[in-house]
Amino acid sequence: MTGAKLQYPPVSTAVRRMKEYHPPLGDRRGLRLDFNENTLACTPRVVEALRGITAADLTRYPEREPLERRVAEHLGLAPGQVLLTNGVDEAIHVLCQTYLEGGTEMLLPVPTYTMYEVYASGIPARVACVPAEDGFRFPLNGLLSAITPATRLICIANPNSPTGQAVRREDLLRVFEAAPHAAVLIDEAYFHFHGETVLDLIGRAPNVIVARTFSKAYGLAGLRLGVLCAAEEPMLWMHRAISPYSVNSLALTCLGAALDDEDYLRWYVEEVLASRTEFQAALDRLGLPYSRSRANFVLVQIGAQHRAFVEAMRQRGVLVRDRSADPGCDGRVRVTLGPREHTKQAIAALEASLAAIGWTPSGVNA
Repeated sequence: MTGAKLQYPPVSTAVRRMKEYHPPLGDRRGLRLDFNENTLACTPRVVEALRGITAADLTRYPEREPLERRVAEHLGLAPGQVLLTNGVDEAIHVLCQTYLEGGTEMLLPVPTYTMYEVYASGIPARVACVPAEDGFRFPLNGLLSAITPATRLICIANPNSPTGQAVRREDLLRVFEAAPHAAVLIDEAYFHFHGETVLDLIGRAPNVIVARTFSKAYGLAGLRLGVLCAAEEPMLWMHRAISPYSVNSLALTCLGAALDDEDYLRWYVEEVLASRTEFQAALDRLGLPYSRSRANFVLVQIGAQHRAFVEAMRQRGVLVRDRSADPGCDGRVRVTLGPREHTKQAIAALEASLAAIGWTPSGVNA
């Protein structure tokens, strides 16, 4: 084979069709306000649980059913209505595998979480994107008009990312009623910072599916833990689509410890909510336009200098996320919120960065 050009086996059409996603990881030293993670730490009980794991524990395949029963009880659901996943990303992949195929379509209000479209693009199904209304308002009428007999999956993040805006319950009910032939995912990744849910409809409305994550408020992003909630009959098919061992033993052990410490969770959420109020007040004072958020982040409109702003923040030890590539988000930067101590640091860096790049309100619409 010396000198010959290597011939690799052909890649499937499905993988060639998939949209690429490259998270801007690299050097993330500094205050990490770029990925909507818990910016501080998980409960100390998780660390204690990790220390208690033995070498023998790691020789066994993980068993998620005991923790699924625990999570179901925590959420007020039946055990058969809960499926733990390797992060909400796997949950989205499972739903695409379960509901989408050639000749069907996914409906997606945009801008929104990128991975919905990424996973759907690997299946010969159509992805129909419905642009948000002015001010990133939920496009209820546009979404209802886009529903067709081919619609099989509708994904709605509530609150939405990257905008932080929430969808009214009555609007969600209209979507459920308008698409009885489609599964409707309500991604409640930021539920703890919003406080409103449709989890009570599980088992009552056959097409309602809810996803939650343990990456945000619980601070377990590195362990990759999410949960799907649905009626028992569709859940049987989701079980068929998922690997039986996709959630690892370390994550399962830590999940129980995280659920036990409700005081820590309550404290962290209260800190984030206080930070959100303080940060948005600072934006008002500085004259920076932004989308009023119901999540643990705020989408700020910087304008033409958005790249320079992100770099200026990095130079001051604070990482933020440029979301200009998202539909309708040109010039906008997302800032994650954590405890008030971190938010004070973020505001100081924000003020210094704006001064460093010579930002003025006139540049917002440039």
